[in-house]
Amino acid sequence: MRKLLYTALAYFFLCFSMGSCTSYKYGASEESVQKSNLTVGIVKTKVKKGETNQTEILQLFGSPNLITKNKSNNEVWSYNRMSSVEKGGYTYFTSWDGRASQSSSTQSFDLIITFDNNEIVVDYSVISSSF
Repeated sequence: MRKLLYTALAYFFLCFSMGSCTSYKYGASEESVQKSNLTVGIVKTKVKKGETNQTEILQLFGSPNLITKNKSNNEVWSYNRMSSVEKGGYTYFTSWDGRASQSSSTQSFDLIITFDNNEIVVDYSVISSSF
């Protein structure tokens, strides 16, 4: 029983110490994550009120998350992108002392576009936040 306990503890410390030397990224690997061009800069430079049409919006941002109609019976497209990054690690001060640390950050981006009856952008709003 004592030998099993020592073996389990040794395995735990070995795995724990090896984990501190490697950085892990939760979720998909960086190579497989497709970058979205749904950014404030792209919206401000590419989306023009009274000019940009629905086909151009689809080419820029893809399909919207939600399509509704407002009081004036105009079509309203909503896009939402949310990302979360978690970082964890273990910092050694001496060979046996250490400190566990973990941090996370979340970013949210919402784009709401209103079109007229001719499928041209009438108005849009952008909400971007980080916490």
